Amino acid sequence: MTTTELGLASRLREAVGARPGEGLVLLWSSAYYFLVLCAYYVIRPIRDDIGASSGAENLAWLFTGTMAGMLLVHPLYTSLVSKLTRRRFISWTYRFFIANLVGFYIAFKLVDPAQSVWVGRVFFIWTSIFNLFVVSVFWSLVADVFEPGQGKRLFGIVAVGGTIGAMLGATITTALVGVMGPLNLMLVSALILELAVRASHALDSNETVMRNAEAAAAGALGGRSKSSDASEVIGGGVMDGIRHVLASPYLLGIAILILFYTISSTFLYFQQADIVARVFEGDPTGRTRVFGAMDIVVNVLTLFAQLFVTGRVMKWLGVGFALAFLPVVTLIGFGILGAAPVLWVLIAFQVARRAGNFAIQRPAREALFTVVPRRDKYKAKNFTDTFVYRLGDQVGAWAYAGMAVFGLGLSGLAFTMVPLAAAWLALTVWLGRRYRSLEAARVHDATSLSPRASERLASADPGPSVVR
Repeated sequence: MTTTELGLASRLREAVGARPGEGLVLLWSSAYYFLVLCAYYVIRPIRDDIGASSGAENLAWLFTGTMAGMLLVHPLYTSLVSKLTRRRFISWTYRFFIANLVGFYIAFKLVDPAQSVWVGRVFFIWTSIFNLFVVSVFWSLVADVFEPGQGKRLFGIVAVGGTIGAMLGATITTALVGVMGPLNLMLVSALILELAVRASHALDSNETVMRNAEAAAAGALGGRSKSSDASEVIGGGVMDGIRHVLASPYLLGIAILILFYTISSTFLYFQQADIVARVFEGDPTGRTRVFGAMDIVVNVLTLFAQLFVTGRVMKWLGVGFALAFLPVVTLIGFGILGAAPVLWVLIAFQVARRAGNFAIQRPAREALFTVVPRRDKYKAKNFTDTFVYRLGDQVGAWAYAGMAVFGLGLSGLAFTMVPLAAAWLALTVWLGRRYRSLEAARVHDATSLSPRASERLASADPGPSVVR
């Protein structure tokens, strides 16, 4: 590199908050997330079309089937985590889904129209499992490779890759569906997912780089050796993820955080459906125009915040502050929506909430897992990211329907979310404090203990004895 090129690289690294030695891993992480979300958004319209054609009366059962599917797939995944090295179980997981995509392509080609309805419903359930699983595995690896301080600074930039990947995936489908047909897009998605596997290998191979970069910044010598992490089998039992979530207040708090988010999201989704249907009755073009405009604004705000806001908020104000942003928006938004359940309030609320989730809440939530033992990054995290997430959808949907039966209108239903948002806000304060304690303990132990003792302590449950 010339002096000019080195200077440009240095300025770019400083602009995104990266330190010397972190740039390559940051690039691979963003590329990995880009490919994962691109692969999903290529096939997402196929799933949505199947859901719409199934009718509203069948959607509840499809969501229930999705939650049941999560319970079946999670133990299979954790058994791989227990028996294989990190690189192998991640590769096997993604290639399992790749094989599924090829299988669905063949099935849709071979079955008759009557049977294709059932194949389509299975595909809907599978896609709803797939999207949470592949993203959860991605963030598990990133949380394992990045140190807590690096996560606070860089997770927002990592998320930029996912945002761009989602936009490109949707664009690919729009551009090619008329030429290739929806079935061939499944093969396109499978190819992109295989590229994601290759990116995961590159990220896995560069873990030591991140350890050494963090150690150099702290004035320490070396980091955890690669063999102590990537080449070791995590071990443990198939049900460790569920058991550890129920046994650890910290992990249980994260699970409840996800429940609060998904329940409130489902309520807002149903409120949106009611308000938009009333305002644009008999005008599907108007509905599409509004949703499209909202998506554009959300994407622009998300990219801006991920590039220039997220890392700075988490670094200078803390993970707890970043976590608190979305419940504050939710509390204020539902309060105003309850007082004035009109379209412009709904649009402003949805845009602020969605952009806040993608840009701030999600990176902050993922940072919470950088301070837990490795087994919980893959087992407990996967359980909360998949089953608990879909459980929140179910609770929100049935609670909304139940309250509507008792005569609560749009205002009353919106106001029921205000106390939930307040509880959610209180939880983020507790989780932020807990995270700081665990991070401080981790830094102290890494600098004061021998490498072997530090490794033993890092494997301990993050219980009260660890927190000072």
